[in-house]
Amino acid sequence: MSDTPRLDAFVIDRASRLPLHQQLYERIHVAIRDGRLPPGTRLPSTRSLAIQLGLARGTVDAVYARLAGEGRLMARRPGGTVVSSNFRPPQDAPAAPRPEPSESWLPLQLGLPALDLFPRKTWTRILARQARQLPLDQMVAPDPMGLAALREAIAAYLAVSRGVTCSADQLVVTHGYQDALNLTADLVLATGDKVWIEDPGYGFVQRTLRARNMTIVAAPVDEAGLRVDRARAQAPDARLAIVTPAHQFPLGVTLSPARRLDLLAWANETGGWILEDDYDSEFHYSGHKPAALKAMDADQRVFYAGSFSKSLLPSLRLGYLVLPPQLTSAAARAQQLRHRGVAMFEQLAVAELMRQGHFARHLRRMAVRYRARRNALVAALQRRFGDRIALTQRAGGLHVLARFPGRDNDVALARRALAVGLRPAPLSGQYLTPGQDQGLLISFTNVPEDRADEIVARLACAIG
Repeated sequence: MSDTPRLDAFVIDRASRLPLHQQLYERIHVAIRDGRLPPGTRLPSTRSLAIQLGLARGTVDAVYARLAGEGRLMARRPGGTVVSSNFRPPQDAPAAPRPEPSESWLPLQLGLPALDLFPRKTWTRILARQARQLPLDQMVAPDPMGLAALREAIAAYLAVSRGVTCSADQLVVTHGYQDALNLTADLVLATGDKVWIEDPGYGFVQRTLRARNMTIVAAPVDEAGLRVDRARAQAPDARLAIVTPAHQFPLGVTLSPARRLDLLAWANETGGWILEDDYDSEFHYSGHKPAALKAMDADQRVFYAGSFSKSLLPSLRLGYLVLPPQLTSAAARAQQLRHRGVAMFEQLAVAELMRQGHFARHLRRMAVRYRARRNALVAALQRRFGDRIALTQRAGGLHVLARFPGRDNDVALARRALAVGLRPAPLSGQYLTPGQDQGLLISFTNVPEDRADEIVARLACAIG
């Protein structure tokens, strides 16, 4: 008898319009048909599966009963429910329809952590405990700089994981990276100021700066990261440089030691500032993890932004910004005017998650699974496309870059992929300067190993 299967076979999408019972039925049905649940496999008990998936036990009972009635499952006592060894689907049986993808996310989409790996049970338990124990002084408006316990936990985490030494007073809890970017701009920029940004780079940064009427200076990126020399030549008097030194987005390269020193020297000499977006440094799969630029910031010219969007959930809208110490008082005044702080329950829960060690364990688990998912997706792409694809994968990050020689319209390729429920992003869309590189940015985070071939087959059918 086979071991109990992983929950990958049963994962459901609460944003889908398909009823939960139908999703669960089709997940198990398709897994049996495809051989991922071979004959003799013991399924979780209805009680256990209901708890793990957050469903009513009656829903799971009904699905198991339906599958048993079709001959796909057998109830054995005391051995539990197993996949029937006698059931053989008709050779001409039509494939079961796939659940409709969620409108909020699709496979291969950038910017998302593995939603199925979120520690739901631990998170729910911590939230419930915090709700029961919430003291009176935490029922009023939160500190606009952030919950003290969370800032202390983040400071301790950064010291160990990124070599960033800061006090809790230097930390602001933010509504994610966008909030950190806007706070940085409020503190050091005036209308029309010049700002260095990476080209290619994160499109939200470009849009935010334009909305604030800043002067954008597009600095090219090569295999050693941001070309500091080119940025200096274009705008030596810039007030701010925005960089992703650990894993540059979208190319994935690491800013070289020499260029880090050049960038810090420019800021010190000119009185400029640097915003370091360390958006996915937790996920590095081979070699030494790149150091944080902030760890080298002897002259205190670097803002350091991090987020829980890639490590926990984007919907938390929770991040942090390490301030240069000379700007902490100004930041406190700005926060009073910008908003009245981040929601208390989320801050309490993340602080407790970090304090108890669950966050560190979760990151280690994700890194192992991400490496496996990346390897499976890359292997599937190579098998399916052969010499029609050129893949670039770095030592870290959350996506791979696929180029298709002879195919010079990556926007059209992305549009075709979207038509079959996949959402890779065109590389050309990340550039400010026209006529640059072409390719598809493909995230592997939400592609379990056993679905890699299926998803790549859909991609190949779409783009040819």
